[in-house]
Amino acid sequence: MISTSFTDEELAKKSIENIDFFAELFTRYEKKLFFYIRRISYFSEEEAEEILQDSFIKAWKNLKGFDKDLSFSTWIYRIVHNTTISEWKKTQSKNRDSYVKIEESEYVNIPSNINIIKELEIKCTKQEVQKLLYQLSPQYKEVLILKFIEEKSYEEISDILQKPSGTIATLISRAKKQFKQISEKQNISF
Repeated sequence: MISTSFTDEELAKKSIENIDFFAELFTRYEKKLFFYIRRISYFSEEEAEEILQDSFIKAWKNLKGFDKDLSFSTWIYRIVHNTTISEWKKTQSKNRDSYVKIEESEYVNIPSNINIIKELEIKCTKQEVQKLLYQLSPQYKEVLILKFIEEKSYEEISDILQKPSGTIATLISRAKKQFKQISEKQNISF
């Protein structure tokens, strides 16, 4: 059994020589990344599981290239993000009637220090939040999910999306405005 006292970065380093350490990383991130895929892509559970497996295979194959300047969390999120977007683009031509999936346990954990989200938590149902997120531009939906549901820092989002921190701050600001505009059109007042 692998000691859970190792950091992610230590496990990544040890994984190069022993796959059991990589299995521990998979266990640590499997659930979070599965829900992240579902939120940003509208894929079914089966499709999300497949993307998750493909992402971890890519991570395993590229483990020697793990950027030591990044946290493992940021690195694996970037791989999952890129794999998900790549798969989404392949299926984009299909007309999919889907929505953003937020689990009930995550909905109640939305940070309360954000006025828009806090107000929605009080006034909206889970389905209304999902509907509003679905209507956002993909780039805006993505940054809101990373910031407020995945609870990533601006720097981590910058690394995951491979965009400058200033751009991330601008995207989050614009996303909040778009979110508010859409909610007002739907008669959800703040």
